[in-house]
Amino acid sequence: MSTCTACTDRDAGDRYLCDRCTTRLGDRLAGLPDLYAELSIVPRVTGLAEVVTTAPTEARAPINLDVIDLCDLGGAVRVLEARRTDIQAARWPDRGAPAPADLMAHCRWLRMELDWIAAHYPAAAELAAEVRTLEGSALTIVGAPPPRAQRLGYCVAVTDDAGTVCGAALRRYPGEPVRCRWCGTQYRTEADLLLLRHYQPDEVA
Repeated sequence: MSTCTACTDRDAGDRYLCDRCTTRLGDRLAGLPDLYAELSIVPRVTGLAEVVTTAPTEARAPINLDVIDLCDLGGAVRVLEARRTDIQAARWPDRGAPAPADLMAHCRWLRMELDWIAAHYPAAAELAAEVRTLEGSALTIVGAPPPRAQRLGYCVAVTDDAGTVCGAALRRYPGEPVRCRWCGTQYRTEADLLLLRHYQPDEVA
């Protein structure tokens, strides 16, 4: 195998998920519990009486009842519990099914097993797609979170004739150019970015 089974355009070596897709899956699993906790406080329409008694001039947020039902009926929990059961059976066939748990516990367990999933679980791409769908369904109600600055590493620009390296932490928001806020160096081209990556400390690269 040489291509990631999730994005189908990146080299994954002998794994089922490439590093980027593995990271994205982990990030989504980390964020799902808070996202669905926020979703659970959205009021749902309970019937015709509520609609009739609501003043016509009262502003009402659009609500996707299918998504609310997914949250109310534990749909997200069932999806992840089924996937956890399948992974556990594949890795430890002698063990029984996992005990019932909440969404946070399932997400935490899946994140702990993420390296094994990416390397050994043939349905890893299906898991990634399911988690992406759960996240997307919830976001249709609560809205996308504000973008967060991405930490890219350290500036490797030489700042003087003595060969002093800037070394400032590089951060940017999605879509912004890569520019050091301390020395002003910009990393515009692919070659610039490759050099930036090449000279990162081992714990960052």
